[in-house]
Amino acid sequence: MTAALVAEDVTREYALDGVTVPALRGVSFTVDAGDYVAIIGPSGSGKSTLMHLLGGLDRPTSGRLLIGGRDVAGLGPQELARLRNETIGFVFQSFHLLARTSAVENVALPLVYRGTRAAERRKKARAMLERVGLGHRLDHRPNQLSGGEQQRVAIARALVTDPQVLLADEPTGNLDTRNGQAVLALLEALNKEQGVALVIVTHDNEVATRADRRIVMRDGEIVP
Repeated sequence: MTAALVAEDVTREYALDGVTVPALRGVSFTVDAGDYVAIIGPSGSGKSTLMHLLGGLDRPTSGRLLIGGRDVAGLGPQELARLRNETIGFVFQSFHLLARTSAVENVALPLVYRGTRAAERRKKARAMLERVGLGHRLDHRPNQLSGGEQQRVAIARALVTDPQVLLADEPTGNLDTRNGQAVLALLEALNKEQGVALVIVTHDNEVATRADRRIVMRDGEIVP
């Protein structure tokens, strides 16, 4: 079976005021189907840069990065966007929901880019909202939902395309303890029941210890 994500000696450098700043320094690891991985490290460790690379939102400066078995170096912008839409689901700390749009329309949005018909989009979005326990909130807008409910909508949106990998960037960061625990439990259930690989980026050791595997980053490198 093809690994979901493969990073081989990946680096990422940025040019700031004529100075090259290394954000990642030769990172290598693999995420297989069904894995549950936490990427942990302090601010400035490179974990957010790595998340952007793994999600196909950026490209390495050097090294090899495979998403769903495809080397991103050989893909044009449209091909990379298509691969991202087909392979990766994103859950962000800040939810990123459209404020004037209902829950079901927010969840259906990634299917628009696939050319899925409107009736089928709504059907799939409804089913995914029911899966995350929000079947009774289909037509509510984000400002009519609690923080925990908004995060569940974001999770449903990430999963509606049946991705191989779910990337969650500090998914409990804007939630209280009770809602944060509920969201983690939901992500873990989806990981076990649907086999979607779960990669959580966090600075919280309590969150990281729940994962099956931890990748610790410091100064742009993976440390033991």
